[in-house]
Amino acid sequence: MPLSISRRQFVAGTLGVLGAAALGDGFLIEPTAIQVSRHDLVMPGLGPELENLRIACLSDVHLHEGVPRAAAGALEQLGRERPDVVVLIGDICNRRSDLATLTAWARDARGTRATFATLGNWEHDAGIDRATAERAYGQVGVELLYNSSARVGAGPSALTIVGIDDPVLGEPDVALAVRDVDAADPSVWLVHAPGYVDGISRDRVPRPAAILAGHTHGGQVRLPFGPAIVTNCGIDRGRARWLHRWDDQMYFHICAGLGTNPYAPIRFACRPEASLLTLVPRT
Repeated sequence: MPLSISRRQFVAGTLGVLGAAALGDGFLIEPTAIQVSRHDLVMPGLGPELENLRIACLSDVHLHEGVPRAAAGALEQLGRERPDVVVLIGDICNRRSDLATLTAWARDARGTRATFATLGNWEHDAGIDRATAERAYGQVGVELLYNSSARVGAGPSALTIVGIDDPVLGEPDVALAVRDVDAADPSVWLVHAPGYVDGISRDRVPRPAAILAGHTHGGQVRLPFGPAIVTNCGIDRGRARWLHRWDDQMYFHICAGLGTNPYAPIRFACRPEASLLTLVPRT
């Protein structure tokens, strides 16, 4: 005798299968399925020495008691791509006990020309202060930017990288960070939490060509083809990730990051991301 089921049973069973598949994807597959997003940054005043310079942006690695698969996968991608500059935009590790892991991981996460890092809220929450982070990163040639700036290249075609301390638990000081920045030089700002940018008076500081941020995890859990469920900061949901044109002079890129919130180790419709940004002169 054939088995007969009602429509309600069929729908419930189908939803159960889909739910189980979504949970499996969210907990087991997507957290390690790293993607490399590629973007062009069209920059005015870009000297010929900086044309096609590539910046790899990594954030929210959340190293803790070892190196997660996504973080290891990012190192493999960097080895293949060999970007000129790598920027590590905060929440790279979770605890002071993870500093040795951070140093070992950062040794292989370096650009061919320079590597810079900023602090995120997790480092501050762990009591990792500026001096401690400088020692850990400095062992492997990574420069911590803490309300400060550095230059890639020399002379009139140098690129200025500005690092602002974490706005959530740190002490950001944008005026101090840009103190040595020439308004005529192309510059890129690094700041962990992107919502901070909304409160900066743009007419009081030299305008960057781009701002790179993390913190949102790209939403971490997103409705398929829809908005983020979690943005991890106050920025509007439409800007939880990807590259946006802030205005006709500036880009704003929010990296979805490599890790997950340790209390919610799931990603859905939001894969771990390493961003690769190529500098292109404005014609």
